[in-house]
Amino acid sequence: MEKACFSAWGFNNGPVRCAMKISDGDMTRTIPWAEIAGPLVTAEDAIARLDERLSRSPVHDGFVERFHFHDAVAVLWLEGELVHVEDLVLHDAHMDIRTPTHELTRAHAILRARRQIFGNATDWAIGRDGMRQLIGRGGGAPPPRKGWEGKATPGPGMDPDETAETDGPHPLAEEFAAIDAVLARSSAVLEGVEVEWPVRRQTTSERDPLVYDADWDEPGRLNDWRTLLDRTADLSPLLAAAVLWDAWEDISPLQHQPWLGTLLVAATLRQRRKTMAHLPALNTGLRVIGRERRRHRDRTERWLAFLNAVAEAAALGLKEHDRLVMAREQMLRRTRNRRGNSKLPQLIDYVLSRPLVSSAMIEKELGLTTRGALNLVSELNLREVTGRGRYRAWGIF
Repeated sequence: MEKACFSAWGFNNGPVRCAMKISDGDMTRTIPWAEIAGPLVTAEDAIARLDERLSRSPVHDGFVERFHFHDAVAVLWLEGELVHVEDLVLHDAHMDIRTPTHELTRAHAILRARRQIFGNATDWAIGRDGMRQLIGRGGGAPPPRKGWEGKATPGPGMDPDETAETDGPHPLAEEFAAIDAVLARSSAVLEGVEVEWPVRRQTTSERDPLVYDADWDEPGRLNDWRTLLDRTADLSPLLAAAVLWDAWEDISPLQHQPWLGTLLVAATLRQRRKTMAHLPALNTGLRVIGRERRRHRDRTERWLAFLNAVAEAAALGLKEHDRLVMAREQMLRRTRNRRGNSKLPQLIDYVLSRPLVSSAMIEKELGLTTRGALNLVSELNLREVTGRGRYRAWGIF
């Protein structure tokens, strides 16, 4: 077994943390099976039961979307920041009632990353192209998009003569093409669509030293983590996830996106077909585990903490699923003897997919007036969150 030590903060006088580089032969010999076997089986059984129930559940889409929000908030909680899930829902709907904070913006970035991982192929996130896109250093070029006059703007692989006008190119064609490229990339991020991104080469010396540590070798650390990802292919999916999560916490590949590691670990569970119906909300389970266990000096204790967190996240998921199913059945009873063009069933699906909804969100989603939205909400007998007369929001509690 080889141990590689480096400064955790990039300074020579900083605390030294060591990352284990386990060879293929040492992997199975260094695992304390006597201590790991019981919690591993419990966690495997819990997460498999949740995934099987979600695969045939009528509230599958709503459950997945809700836990995107809860997991994004849990990430910030683990870092010591408090973000209310209600504020995140309103920020995602572009209906903030106050100026977004930095923490809220970060939570929304985590929310978009979870949607992007779940919306693409199971092996996309841990692939090199998907990981580069999640980090923000993709390769390739976005697909052609309609220009400002409804004409296709030429991309890197297109013939400019195919889109040019007969009387010559527009004098601002290049500027409009650049704007369209930025809009295409922004739309892809918001919608969670996999696209090819333009290569942006940037050396370490070109980075702002006030923002990036010059000694922080992100590519090298990512390669170390990906090497361990390949070496854990023969382990059980959940045990491999525990090893990868602990390695990410120890190596800290990304200086400004430490939260991405847990999402990539959850993506490995989908890639190895342990969870197919949902992206595990691992941070919601880690939130229940005490910090002294998550940061314990003993590696085995950290693995046990992760396995217990998976079991806790699955238990919370099962409770939430049963609660949503019961709420759905109660609300569907109010749709009996309704007209075929009634929007009440659409409102039910929308309420199930968000921790809370406001009248403005309902108006935008269903295309209703304010009075119509309030009438539908009154028929469902939802619980009001705000208790205010001017700004009102409801949810299932």
